[in-house]
Amino acid sequence: MLPSVLRCARPVSTSLALSRPLAHFRPHMDPDPSRPVERSIRTKLTDALKPDHLEVHNESHMHAVPPGSESHFRVLVVSSQFEGLPLIKRHRLVNEALKEELSSCVHALAIQAKTPEQWGSNPALAKSPPCMGGSRGDHTVEEKLKAGRE
Repeated sequence: MLPSVLRCARPVSTSLALSRPLAHFRPHMDPDPSRPVERSIRTKLTDALKPDHLEVHNESHMHAVPPGSESHFRVLVVSSQFEGLPLIKRHRLVNEALKEELSSCVHALAIQAKTPEQWGSNPALAKSPPCMGGSRGDHTVEEKLKAGRE
């Protein structure tokens, strides 16, 4: 397991997208080692859900956290495993795959979970609203980041 400090404070990523047909889904390169939380999210979602398409966006830079944080993410997961499942069950699958990250240094996770058919008819990633500074008074973010530095 990576030391907490490495998992929580690293240079900010704007985004990485990975798109492959399901039958040939293999990451073509290792994700950037300077972003271990993003790498862990990508790996765990890939292993658990075998996505046709996966995007992991670090949106920490849009929030009231120290530079280099990996605390706020948006994911787009397109998987045939979502077929026939209501949205809440899709989100639960994503949350289950990322339970370690969500219980440690990931403060916020926005999820778009689509079937391949839904993705085919609307291949768009929703935009995040601007941060209103709500986490400034949320001591859980500060505590998680502080714990990650110890």
